[in-house]
Amino acid sequence: MSMPPEDSTPRLVKKPELLDEVVLRTNLKKRDVKPTVEAALAVIGEALRDGAELNVPPLGKLRLVKSKSLENGAAVMTLKLRTPKNASLAVAPDDDA
Repeated sequence: MSMPPEDSTPRLVKKPELLDEVVLRTNLKKRDVKPTVEAALAVIGEALRDGAELNVPPLGKLRLVKSKSLENGAAVMTLKLRTPKNASLAVAPDDDA
């Protein structure tokens, strides 16, 4: 999953594609990957809603900048992500497989 060029519309990565990519990189079965990824996303979401700052290499440091509650119980959160210097090199898929 690479970054799009500056002048193009960003690509939307949905959960099924994320799960497929994790399966490719770990060589685990999708039935094993799915609950783990879903649990990790839930923990990250809860931590951000609680205002916690996360430091999750190789992703980077993630913190809540501001939050606005919506009528239906949802919220809009503005987050700041600081990536490490070698973020593009981190967790690359094996070319030998």
